[in-house]
Amino acid sequence: MAKGLQGFSWTMLLLFCAIQELGSWAMHTAVEGPGLGEPGDPALLAGGRVKRGWVWNQFFVVEEYTGTEPLYVGKIHSDSDEGDGSIKYTISGEGAGTIFLIDEITGDIHATERLDREQKTFYTLRAQARDRQTDQLLEPESEFIIKVQDINDSEPRFLEGPYIGSVAELSPVGTSVMQVMASDADDPTYGSSARVVYSVLEGEQHFTVDSKTGVIRTAVADLDRETQDRYEVVIRATDMAGQLGGLSGSTTVTIVVTDVNDNPPRFPQKMYQFSIVETAPVGTAIGRVKAEDSDVGENTDMTYQVKDEEGVEMFKVTTDSNTQEAVITVQKPLDYESKKVHTVVVEALNKFVDPRFVDLGTFRDQTIVRVSVLDVDEPPEFRPPSNLMEVQEDAHVGSIVGVVTALDPDTANHPVRYAIDRSTDAERIFDIDAKTGAIVTGKVLDRETAGWHNITVLAMEADNHSQVSRASLRIRILDVNDNPPELATPYEAAVCEDAKPGQLIQTISVVDRDEPQSGHRFYFTLAPEATNNHHFSLLDIQDNTAAVHTQRVGFNRQEQDVYLLPILVVDSGPPALSSTGTLTIRVCGCDSSGAIQSCNSTAYVVSATLSPGALIALLVCVLILVVLVLLILTLKRHHKSHLTSEDDEDMRDNVIKYNDEGGGEQDTEAYDMSALRSLYDFSEIKAGDGGGGPGEGAPGRNPSSELHALPQWVQSPDLDFSVFRDYICRKVEQADEDLSVPPYDSFQTYAFEGSDSPVPSLSSINTWSSGSEQDFSYLGGWGPRFRQLAALYAGRRGEEDSEES
Repeated sequence: MAKGLQGFSWTMLLLFCAIQELGSWAMHTAVEGPGLGEPGDPALLAGGRVKRGWVWNQFFVVEEYTGTEPLYVGKIHSDSDEGDGSIKYTISGEGAGTIFLIDEITGDIHATERLDREQKTFYTLRAQARDRQTDQLLEPESEFIIKVQDINDSEPRFLEGPYIGSVAELSPVGTSVMQVMASDADDPTYGSSARVVYSVLEGEQHFTVDSKTGVIRTAVADLDRETQDRYEVVIRATDMAGQLGGLSGSTTVTIVVTDVNDNPPRFPQKMYQFSIVETAPVGTAIGRVKAEDSDVGENTDMTYQVKDEEGVEMFKVTTDSNTQEAVITVQKPLDYESKKVHTVVVEALNKFVDPRFVDLGTFRDQTIVRVSVLDVDEPPEFRPPSNLMEVQEDAHVGSIVGVVTALDPDTANHPVRYAIDRSTDAERIFDIDAKTGAIVTGKVLDRETAGWHNITVLAMEADNHSQVSRASLRIRILDVNDNPPELATPYEAAVCEDAKPGQLIQTISVVDRDEPQSGHRFYFTLAPEATNNHHFSLLDIQDNTAAVHTQRVGFNRQEQDVYLLPILVVDSGPPALSSTGTLTIRVCGCDSSGAIQSCNSTAYVVSATLSPGALIALLVCVLILVVLVLLILTLKRHHKSHLTSEDDEDMRDNVIKYNDEGGGEQDTEAYDMSALRSLYDFSEIKAGDGGGGPGEGAPGRNPSSELHALPQWVQSPDLDFSVFRDYICRKVEQADEDLSVPPYDSFQTYAFEGSDSPVPSLSSINTWSSGSEQDFSYLGGWGPRFRQLAALYAGRRGEEDSEES
């Protein structure tokens, strides 16, 4: 290769030399003065030869030179060069001095480095010719190009890899998968270095590639994703149009086989077995089954259904969208005693079917599901489940209303016991026979009070009361004619004094609490006691109402202002019941138009003449008067109780207060002995009245206000204590009878001591002095607070003096 390139270089060198000699021979050398400028200079002579300053051409250099010597590129030469070495050649520009060197004397250019066209295709340089002595330009600077000539040194490359493509399984032959493309860095305009062709190195059994476009296509029609879901195909790209000696590159293409719905669902088992208790409620899941599908994605979506009639009635199948499983649930209550095993046929089918593959077979599969029902101890069941009974309201206590029946559904068939839930029959209106289930009345019934009764009947196993069933029972009370008809309201009517015969006064209607099935029918007549009535008549209108008319001309209020008309009402039975109602008819004065003006009945007049506002005002006034009367009575009662409490105040309270220490001489209102004095029937004796006492004429005292001092009492046989004794005994009795009064023991022992006491009394009020008489006039000097005490003793002393005198 190197020798070939070297020979090629010498060939080019000889060519360059030949071109140079040809150019030198063609140049004009006899022109005076310096050489002309570059080609294209304006100094062109029409029809003559042009003087050129440069003798050279465009240079070419081959890339990837591997020789040891610098590669000769070409030669520049000026026509002014006489070969004596006086001219110096230089170059500048791209790669000058590094890649390209020039001989200053000969003008030969050499390449010192290995060039790569794929990196740079040409170099632009400028050449100069200078005088070696003066360094002046002998010729104008000129530009030239060195082109790098291409050789096939770059292999094709796949720059967009790695490649991943896809194709649907079972695609026909020639189905395009994808396109690959390789690029070659060599010069596409020079030779065939950049002409690339494609071929398959690996995977040619299943795929092909177009040699010019690189399009990969399927080579077979039976690609099966379930067998192999991806292929690794190696594609080669060769330049030089695939000729011998061309370079090549390769890449790996991953081809994924996508799924199509070409596989039906298949159950891995042909039979599944499940079990469930018979008491399982509706909607309970029994189990799950799943059909396998070799496809993926939405091609595996499937639905399940029950195919047999028995299974459709008892069970339901739904599809779990997350797991694609069939969920079997209970649709009707199960019964072990009726059927122990159920067989269900479940079918699975694809939701999305590709019509292109219908000829491959049916895309569905079936399996059998066996459901075993397990026996459990169940509560009794009511049969039949009727919940309505009827009974006449006049039925006697203990009459049978109806019979409920419940049976044990288990094979053991245990005996059943009955009861009534008393929370639904708290009044115990009904009873039930525990063994037979017969419901009887427990109390007298009344349809008008309660026409319906809702009770709950319990049925339980005799030996296991935890197994209980409940049944709601509605009992309707049938009506019997046991209520007589009555007038709808206490009717009152008015008739004008100048009424004419046959005038309608009142229309009568009645009510009946009974509700006969055929409806009410009432008959109206006047009561027997009204047979001699010649004032009014009664007409039965035949629609359960009656009309009262006048029978005579005119009425006189002065003679009779109120008429009582007894009316007999009879129902249709059976049995027929009747009642008598009274119509009150008032005789009123009317104007010429028949409007009532006044009646003898005050209430009637008021109601007929007063407006609602006036009635309300009247009621308010009456209410205010009632409140005032009650207030006055309350105040009087309070005042009376206050006076009574003052009258009942006895001396024991004063005695107790008297024992307390006073507030000093200035306290003149601490004690009031008037009540005590009134009990003893003492009279106040003012100072200056009667005989003079010891304190009479004392200095600094007002004689008019000074009281005589009482003498000190001593016990005397002739003193009458009956007044005190009666009073004290009466108070003692009151205190003993009244439990709320505290015991005033100190007062009772202090108030009266009694006779023949071995110890003298401590009270100055009820004792006699055993010695000389005591002068109590000094009490007047104790201040206002002892004024009453001084007056008491002074008064007593005055009475004794008057008796002695």
